[in-house]
Amino acid sequence: MRFEKYVFVCLNEREEGHPRGSCMRRGSQEVFELLKAGVKERGLNSKIRINRAGCMECCELGVTVMVHPDSTWYGGVKKEDVDEIIDRHLLEGKEIERLKMDFSVYKKSNPS
Repeated sequence: MRFEKYVFVCLNEREEGHPRGSCMRRGSQEVFELLKAGVKERGLNSKIRINRAGCMECCELGVTVMVHPDSTWYGGVKKEDVDEIIDRHLLEGKEIERLKMDFSVYKKSNPS
């Protein structure tokens, strides 16, 4: 693995009024840009890669951010959460419980 961590940010955009919504309409572009800038400012861009992602199938819980190889999924991420994700999770290795995605809720509202 070239980087220690990969951070995927959903940048999927659906049309206005779509029942599932979309991360892009919830501010994912700004979250993506702030993550990239924050990682670069801290001199971490050789260790941590911030990636664009298409739909990650968690639209109702977005903005969706996933950290690999930790397999940590964050939902409802806002621009105000970016520094905490970088400092606590990416630097200190501590997951942010309040942002972790609750897949049990998602599965109930979206049966297979």
